[in-house]
Amino acid sequence: MDKTALLLVIVGALNWLLVGLFQFDLVATIFGGQNSFLSRAVYVLVGLSGLWSMKFLFAERRSA
Repeated sequence: MDKTALLLVIVGALNWLLVGLFQFDLVATIFGGQNSFLSRAVYVLVGLSGLWSMKFLFAERRSA
């Protein structure tokens, strides 16, 4: 679950990078616009992944 969440957070970060630099929303382009069900589902999954990943801020690091 952690790796899946991290992957979706990275997808979201790259999408926001493209929006910020070029005003290009890759998710909306791939899935048929910002209001399409698939785009909204991706946005929701990215947001939930961000919430899930917040736990990494508070986790203690284990040294190997």
